[in-house]
Amino acid sequence: MAEVRVDKYLWAMRIYKTRSIAADACKNGRITLNGVQLKPSRTFKVGDTFNVRKGPITYTYRVLQLTENRLGAKFVPEYLRDCTAPEQLELLELARMAGNGSRDRGMGRPTKKDRRDIEVFMSDSYLDEIDDWEDEE
Repeated sequence: MAEVRVDKYLWAMRIYKTRSIAADACKNGRITLNGVQLKPSRTFKVGDTFNVRKGPITYTYRVLQLTENRLGAKFVPEYLRDCTAPEQLELLELARMAGNGSRDRGMGRPTKKDRRDIEVFMSDSYLDEIDDWEDEE
């Protein structure tokens, strides 16, 4: 096998859950090869390095082998190498930390009382009260 369609390869390597989502990503300009946006029908060859933009992060991958069949997750490293820059991975970690907030896992959604307490805590008047307490000490 000398070439594989971009949308098939992205689906087979588990970068996207379905082939149609991979094709939409190509059409929306999220997949690039050497700075050029790829169409779903474009083909990958062994050795190609391409970028995938998902949210604020741009992942970089190198094609090691080709396949049109979807692989198990443990076989993907034999076909695809993740060459993403460390700066992009730091952005991912920051996004995870920001999204987590201060709620413990398994606590569920905030109740109305929790939401009110959060709003009071985040308001400027609460910060003014803290400043007043510090002045009294």
